[in-house]
Amino acid sequence: MKFRRFAQISILAACAGLGAPAMAQQQTITWWDFFAGGDGVRMKALIKEFNDEHPDIQINATTLEWGVPFYTKVRTSAAVGRGPDLMTYHLSRMPLGLSEGILTPITQQDLDTAGLAQSDFFESALEAGKSPDGTLYALPFDIHSIVLYYNKSYLEGSRFLDDQGALTGIESLADFEEVMQTAADNGAQVPLTYATGDDGGAYRVFYTLLAQQGGTLISDDGEILPGDSTEKAIKAIEIMTRWHEEGWQPEQALYEASVALFTSGKSAFQLNGVWEVPTMKDLEADGNLGFEWSAVEVPKLMDTQTTWADSHGWAIPVQGQTEMDPEKRAAVMTVIGWMEKHSIQWAEAGHIPAYKPVAESDAFKQMQPNATYSSLADRATYDPRSELAGVASPVYDAALNIVSPAMHGYLSPEDAVEQIKMELQSRMR
Repeated sequence: MKFRRFAQISILAACAGLGAPAMAQQQTITWWDFFAGGDGVRMKALIKEFNDEHPDIQINATTLEWGVPFYTKVRTSAAVGRGPDLMTYHLSRMPLGLSEGILTPITQQDLDTAGLAQSDFFESALEAGKSPDGTLYALPFDIHSIVLYYNKSYLEGSRFLDDQGALTGIESLADFEEVMQTAADNGAQVPLTYATGDDGGAYRVFYTLLAQQGGTLISDDGEILPGDSTEKAIKAIEIMTRWHEEGWQPEQALYEASVALFTSGKSAFQLNGVWEVPTMKDLEADGNLGFEWSAVEVPKLMDTQTTWADSHGWAIPVQGQTEMDPEKRAAVMTVIGWMEKHSIQWAEAGHIPAYKPVAESDAFKQMQPNATYSSLADRATYDPRSELAGVASPVYDAALNIVSPAMHGYLSPEDAVEQIKMELQSRMR
């Protein structure tokens, strides 16, 4: 009798438990990024804010070394199912990521879960996140490009500052070279600074000059500098060489030295990424900047106004042979959607939000100098759709080992371009 009564109580308790609402399981998202410096500070703040607002979804973030180390670790870990649930990804690396088979498609259901639509993004950035057949594999978070920073003190009294102190009058290569000479005449030690002895600095300026002529570095079918792009590449290196010969740019400057030339007031202009905007603002706020500055989209120096650009994006890697749990994937997409909608905070790092509702918001329109150069988002030129291109790739190696020596006079522009073609062709699979 006692046994029967105990059984009845147990069954009733079990039934009551079945009727009770189930506790939602907390999802922990393993996150990898490569953000250091000011970018890293801002991303950590966004992660903390998300975690504080979402007790049911917690991001466990790890920051890894930028460049080749990051992408090598992603490739090896994804193959064995020990990678992250969510990672940041340069969209210029998309062709290589697709060839390695390490990325999972982002579906319409995923976008619905995130509260996003493809039409929410700038077209050039969105296309960079797709495969050749149009399948979406990564969502852009920002658009980052080189811009032209300028020190107003070297331009005072010239035709290159308007009544409001904004840069004006640069509408051709001749205009740009005139303003560099004007800055030199006004005491600039080095009128233009960029990382002339660094792969990124040399590549981004070379690629911008090539793109502004309508040149193609690598065609969709893998041809290196097809058609008249060879002559256009020669012209780009000739321009960079002339800037060196005239003393308008620094001698084999590494990245940190090139930035220091501008921040110390020794250069009138800097061609560098939008990511140095926080550096300038911090120096200004601390009273350690002795001049007025701003930044604009790289002017139209050649036939078309365009600039090298890339995007940080969100990607979900494969998990070895295992598919991600649907609830985990929904949590990952919730993170992505939240980050996109809060990207005004990421824009403080100098970036242009790829998510148009933020980029077109009043808050962003008031953000300077970002809003001034945001026009580049609609006409940016991304890296070639090639496994040889993208950050820390063979095209960057060619810039360091061939373009940089050529602009410093160690080989002719013609020989440099032939070496670029041979070097990249030898890397083709």
